[in-house]
Amino acid sequence: MKYNRFGRTGLFVSEICFGTMTFSGEGWLGGAIGNQGQKEASHLIGKCLKAGVNFIDTSDVYSYGQSEKMTGQAIRDLGVDRSEVVLATKVFSRMGPGPNNAGSSRAHIMDGVAKSLERLQTDHIDLYQIHGTDPVTPVEEIMRALDDLVRQNMVRYVGVSNWTAWRIAKANGVADKHGWNRIESLQAYYSIAGRELERELVPLMQEDQIACLPWSPLAGGYLSGKFSPGGEAQAEGRRKIFDFPPLDKTKADKIVEVMRPIAKERGTSVARVALAYVLAKPWVTSVIIGARTEAQLDDNLEATKLQLSADELKKLDDVSALSVEYPGWMLERQSATRLPTNT
Repeated sequence: MKYNRFGRTGLFVSEICFGTMTFSGEGWLGGAIGNQGQKEASHLIGKCLKAGVNFIDTSDVYSYGQSEKMTGQAIRDLGVDRSEVVLATKVFSRMGPGPNNAGSSRAHIMDGVAKSLERLQTDHIDLYQIHGTDPVTPVEEIMRALDDLVRQNMVRYVGVSNWTAWRIAKANGVADKHGWNRIESLQAYYSIAGRELERELVPLMQEDQIACLPWSPLAGGYLSGKFSPGGEAQAEGRRKIFDFPPLDKTKADKIVEVMRPIAKERGTSVARVALAYVLAKPWVTSVIIGARTEAQLDDNLEATKLQLSADELKKLDDVSALSVEYPGWMLERQSATRLPTNT
């Protein structure tokens, strides 16, 4: 297992992060994502830790608190030294019927962190993330609340999920102005079939040394190849029940067609090729994987051992390339005159 520096901090996290969205399933999308019980949850986390994974991600909204409870109990059951685990969770989603039971107001953040700490059975959260974009709460209020959590030793680092580049830049500008703790990570959708992250967010993360934590690197299981032409006709999985994230399936099928011969030649799975592609990107810090079964987890963990060749990466880059959009094509044209030549 490889360990990468977490943004510009001194923290190191495994290149694989284990996501616990599949735990419980109680009241959560009808169990479409997963419905593991405590025994299975503890076993999967133990397997990850044994493989060298030191990074675990959950959220208060996953099964409405049950995932956090099961994650905390698993760490306790396994007798793991708390300092050996980088534990991440999130706040933002609706957790009750009241008007202040959702969003990223100071009120909801403070209520959320207290409940998450209790469910996780810990005195601190290593990475606390705002789980979505709140169009109402000012970024100044969000960043001040997060800074207070760090100063009170309830949280060690702060991050966001599903934010735009301009909002992250603004939030960190506000933090720098006031001497507050900044956003250190972005958790965002990224897969070989969904590379939109590369347009605006990747340049920002590289420029500001923000850790990149891709979620759903297999596009909700679609990139396993089971749901594409040539896959298992009656394949089971979350895509048949919960068709998310949105996907251009015509393009994804073409990508899978290129991955199949690579997988066959390497004696591996299509899913591992898809994960290895994301892991190969230099801006990626840790890839979040989730597993409904132990077999899926084993296959995903093995992806860290698959090093794609330059030729294979080029084939995959070409078939999954983003369409050129403005201002990208103009930036590329104009910046060419400013780049050094090899003369």
